[in-house]
Amino acid sequence: MIQGMIGRKIGTTQFFGEKGNAEAATMIEAGPCTVVQVKTSENDGYIAAKLGFGVAKKLGAVLKGQSKGLGEFKFLREFRMETAEGVKVGDKLDVSLFKPGDKITVTGISKGRGFAGGVKRYHFHGGPKTHGQSDRNRAPGSIGSTTTPGRVYKGTRMAGHMGDDRVTVRNMEVLKADVEKNLLLVKGPVPGAKNGLLLIGMSSGRK
Repeated sequence: MIQGMIGRKIGTTQFFGEKGNAEAATMIEAGPCTVVQVKTSENDGYIAAKLGFGVAKKLGAVLKGQSKGLGEFKFLREFRMETAEGVKVGDKLDVSLFKPGDKITVTGISKGRGFAGGVKRYHFHGGPKTHGQSDRNRAPGSIGSTTTPGRVYKGTRMAGHMGDDRVTVRNMEVLKADVEKNLLLVKGPVPGAKNGLLLIGMSSGRK
């Protein structure tokens, strides 16, 4: 059984529970997705299903061949499975895969912030504000030792490219699943910008 699907972040909103409490929520367009290929351990060395999502305005011959005449999909992604039994090419997946109370895992690409300094990127507190340090407020400070080791360690937190990373948030709660509109409402924020691609999978903590 396929335990995930492809979606698109629509935006954030509020969700009012049964007791009238307001919850910050994210609205996701989840599916519909089409199975375009089923990979097996005998032929490919692992078991997975390749899903297609979205409509491409212009598609190359290679991607058309991968879609196998099932549609011109903008996105193709694989989801691992424990067994391929009951899964075949052409199957459709929609929001009915989830129900309120389920725990899901959402993966997306975080917003890119460009080149950022240490204060913004890693929340450094900066240098002293007195004793003649008027030009060191947002400086990173020392980045290495002297003779030993005589170099800067790899991974040292410094200024650099911020964001635009693959981020996974686990155990997010499903608040509502609207099958007719292909909408999924989850509690809290998910990574990425508006209209960003999301991979939605079932967490091990599913009720």
